[in-house]
Amino acid sequence: MPPLAHQLDYLSVDDYLAGERESEQKYEYVDGKAYAMAGASANHNFIAGNLYALIWNHQRGKSCFPMTSDMLVKTTAKRFRYPDLMVVCDDDPSQDTYVRESPILIVEVLSGSTHRKDKTEKRAEYLALPSLLEYVLIEQDIAEVVVQRRSEAWRSTYYYPGSTVTLESIGLTVPVEAIYERVDNADMRVFWAVGDEAS
Repeated sequence: MPPLAHQLDYLSVDDYLAGERESEQKYEYVDGKAYAMAGASANHNFIAGNLYALIWNHQRGKSCFPMTSDMLVKTTAKRFRYPDLMVVCDDDPSQDTYVRESPILIVEVLSGSTHRKDKTEKRAEYLALPSLLEYVLIEQDIAEVVVQRRSEAWRSTYYYPGSTVTLESIGLTVPVEAIYERVDNADMRVFWAVGDEAS
């Protein structure tokens, strides 16, 4: 992505979007500046992959479907983000095949480096999207899923292994542990150990 190599003070939206088509590294765009995206851990990939598969299977043949972290979402005229997972529909107004504009569900998998931004800056941008119905934050170092719904004035509802979480935007209910399949953290080790003892 040549424009970034020179650390230009301002990068136009058009140059940014053109660069993203060429770059092996992904960048988010905020008010004229591009910011490199960090790599993801195995736990991060398991969580995002598990939820993508659960949503994909549920949404087969329907007009709304999941998209992975390779798809940009335009949050404002000068801000573009890469959510870990989002659900969009056939009627999304974007004319750019690399960008979506009207997700109904956005999921971010939290890590130490993204925790604050996902809960503050990105959250504010996502919740301002008129199309968005739910914002989901999933911890990877502990087992905790937080769902914020427009229908509940964006109040946080918490879910843990042994319970089920409902994504109202797509009518999907899944066990929390299904989201954490193959994830190795202390909470999940305890949960699986208790389950093994009970059986």
